[in-house]
Amino acid sequence: PGEEGGGVPRLGGEADLAGCSKEELVRRLRREEAEKLAALVQRGRLIQGVNRQLQEHLREIRELKAVNGRLQAENRELRDLCCFLDEDRLKAKRLARHWQLFGHHAAQVLRDEVAGCLRKLAGLEGLQERLAQDNLELKELCLALEDCAAAAAAATAAAARPDASPSPGGGSSELSLPCGPRDLGDGSSSTGSVGSPDQPHPACSPDE
Repeated sequence: PGEEGGGVPRLGGEADLAGCSKEELVRRLRREEAEKLAALVQRGRLIQGVNRQLQEHLREIRELKAVNGRLQAENRELRDLCCFLDEDRLKAKRLARHWQLFGHHAAQVLRDEVAGCLRKLAGLEGLQERLAQDNLELKELCLALEDCAAAAAAATAAAARPDASPSPGGGSSELSLPCGPRDLGDGSSSTGSVGSPDQPHPACSPDE
């Protein structure tokens, strides 16, 4: 302590040491050596602790460097992935726009085609109604023709019976027919008398 305190305390310390005996000096020297040895041991322990902490810090630094490298690699991968996804998003956006335009165009075309089909359907319905009306009229006409044919067949059968009653004038029964002489089919008209037996008179239809 006298040496660390400066010159004046050191002089006083030396004066104290000069007044001590040899045994006291040896005891003080050993005590000082033990204190210095303990201080050296303590300092060595502190140095070892600091070295251990430095080694631990170096190990942590190496681990952090490895983690930093992995994170940088992942960051590059994520950046590349983000760029790829952004390009894919832009492509999908353009494709969606094209599909939207195509959908609008297709919808317009379909609307036009549906309108045309509806117009054609309306025309076909009108045509179907006219055909149904024509069929009904033709059916009625066929029924009327069948009635006329049946009446003509009945008149022909009545005229062809041998027991037909003669007319009141004493002539042939052909004079009672409503029709006059008929053309024989060669383009010339009949020249015989109305009641001539050599002149056939086919029965006419009710329309005649």
